[in-house]
Amino acid sequence: MLRLVEAVVGYRSPITPPVTLDVARGEVVGLAGPNGVGKSTLIRAVFGAARLFSGRIERASGARIGYLPQAPVRLAEAPLTGRELLSSVGAQDFAPPARLGEKLDRRIDRLSGGEYQLLMLWATLAGDHELVLLDEPTNHLDAGHIATAVEEIAAARARRATLVVSHEREFLEAVCTRIVTLGGAHG
Repeated sequence: MLRLVEAVVGYRSPITPPVTLDVARGEVVGLAGPNGVGKSTLIRAVFGAARLFSGRIERASGARIGYLPQAPVRLAEAPLTGRELLSSVGAQDFAPPARLGEKLDRRIDRLSGGEYQLLMLWATLAGDHELVLLDEPTNHLDAGHIATAVEEIAAARARRATLVVSHEREFLEAVCTRIVTLGGAHG
């Protein structure tokens, strides 16, 4: 679904070292590494939001991409319920995790930071994306929400390829089929 070959990405100048990796359907590949090595920039380059300086980024032809940014945009006032948000992104036909289901009739601007993050993660996972890019999906999540995130990412694994950036090594080890460390050894 995704192949990077000696990809060097950045914005005005290169940030990452050359990265080579494949992500196939059924895999959840984690990106680990020190701050500033370009993990988030690498994910953004996959869909064209960051610049490819050298190497190649190949996506399966016509693959639908889902993306969860580190800090999903959250309006101060949004008279939209969680259920309405899921419907707007085509994710209303999938049963949400129990921790989230009870919150879906609340306005999204009244959800806690963790509840909103879990809602946005679910909106990304419940769509019909074939390649999912998750950038720090555990931001603002408590231990219970993290456990739900691990379960939901794993449950959707068979139908897509997933690339996850996280600073939380324990989370990556729990959810990933393989971990690649940028600026270091491959796992």
